[in-house]
Amino acid sequence: MPVVKTPRTREPLWHEWDRKAQKHGLRHTVYDVNGDKYTGEWQDNLKHGKGIQKWKSTGAIYSGDWKFGKRDGYGSYSIPDPVTKAYKKVYTGWWENDQKCGYGLMIYPNRECYEGEWSAGLRSGWGRMNYLNGSVYEGQWLLDKCHGQGTLWLPNKDRYEGRWKNGKKHGPGMYFYLETGQLLEGIWSSDRPKCGLLSDFARGEAPAPTQYPIPKV
Repeated sequence: MPVVKTPRTREPLWHEWDRKAQKHGLRHTVYDVNGDKYTGEWQDNLKHGKGIQKWKSTGAIYSGDWKFGKRDGYGSYSIPDPVTKAYKKVYTGWWENDQKCGYGLMIYPNRECYEGEWSAGLRSGWGRMNYLNGSVYEGQWLLDKCHGQGTLWLPNKDRYEGRWKNGKKHGPGMYFYLETGQLLEGIWSSDRPKCGLLSDFARGEAPAPTQYPIPKV
């Protein structure tokens, strides 16, 4: 009696190749077609977990947490020095959805630095900024500008304590002239004092007090 053999079904080769191409778990360095490379953990073919990404076009490196293909969690971003080629950290802190978000330290190319809170890649919340000219601002930020309550220390030791709006002194505040030992309390608008009361403040300790004290009202 003849025996009928059914042909053996074989899985197409591309199914096997596709399974091997799917990235999941810890993998060796994977290169993109543009030369970028990533070494670290994957999930469902996306960067997920701990990993290091290097961009070929800029030479920049990110080392830290990833979530479904985006920087998310704690990590550092570094760039090579154009002269020495040595890597220097630009930002160290928290990320969310591929942007700086949460608490972090940013060092700018001109060596100014900001340490504080971020939101959607911009300085927002409470933070401290050290400027190149020696000034220091500590207080509230919104959309990358001083906004809310904050204090500015100037290189000559004068300082302003009060309200800010869109990066400028705006609202009630106090300006301390430490060189002369005077204090201006008043209202500011777009960095300019509009009205206020000038009085002596720690006059006896001032390096260069005015010749005559301000009479008390």
